[in-house]
Amino acid sequence: MAALLKQAQQMQQQLVAAQEELAQAEVTGSAGGGLVTATMTGDGELTALTIAPAAVDPDDLETLQDLVVAAVRDAKRAADELAAGTMGPLAGGLGGGPGGGLGLPGF
Repeated sequence: MAALLKQAQQMQQQLVAAQEELAQAEVTGSAGGGLVTATMTGDGELTALTIAPAAVDPDDLETLQDLVVAAVRDAKRAADELAAGTMGPLAGGLGGGPGGGLGLPGF
């Protein structure tokens, strides 16, 4: 039982470290061939949005709005991939595999 508790504490420490790593990491998404870029932390916080002057057409705001949404979605996809790569190995230890649970009989 003590070994199991020690393993759980190690996993908790690894999880906290991975979450901190994600919070510090940045990913970028773009749309319109780079006319609009969105920067997001690995844990999903939008930190910057850049719009090139060429993307701004006062007569066509709908296209600009679509580019902003697409860039944010692209950044979110990149953040999700980073999170899956960072947290995936840890989640596997929590019973993320077939059968779920904690990988222990009865759990």
